[in-house]
Amino acid sequence: MTVFAKILRGEIPTVPVYEDDLVYAFDDVNPVAPVHVLVIPRQEVVGLNNAEPSHEAMLGRLLLAARKVAEKKGIAADGYRCVINTGADGGQSVFHLHLHVLGGRQMEWPPG
Repeated sequence: MTVFAKILRGEIPTVPVYEDDLVYAFDDVNPVAPVHVLVIPRQEVVGLNNAEPSHEAMLGRLLLAARKVAEKKGIAADGYRCVINTGADGGQSVFHLHLHVLGGRQMEWPPG
């Protein structure tokens, strides 16, 4: 069981930034930017490599939720970054699909 599953079950308290029937978004406890929100699907999917055609609505909702998070956090107009890390070499540390919404400062490319 991942930390995200525990959050979704209410075992670890968080304050929602955004939520609907498919996704839940909350502030990252270890932010790497002034705004750092995680958007997770309510359905447990290990990572992007495990996504299937039946997950299409949820995957689309992750991106739409990211936009809503950016608007709520006041970073939509200036810009923000969305990141999905996939697998250990891709930087994924929690093996429950999730999207990072990062902003509130100039994002560098390539990232460090």
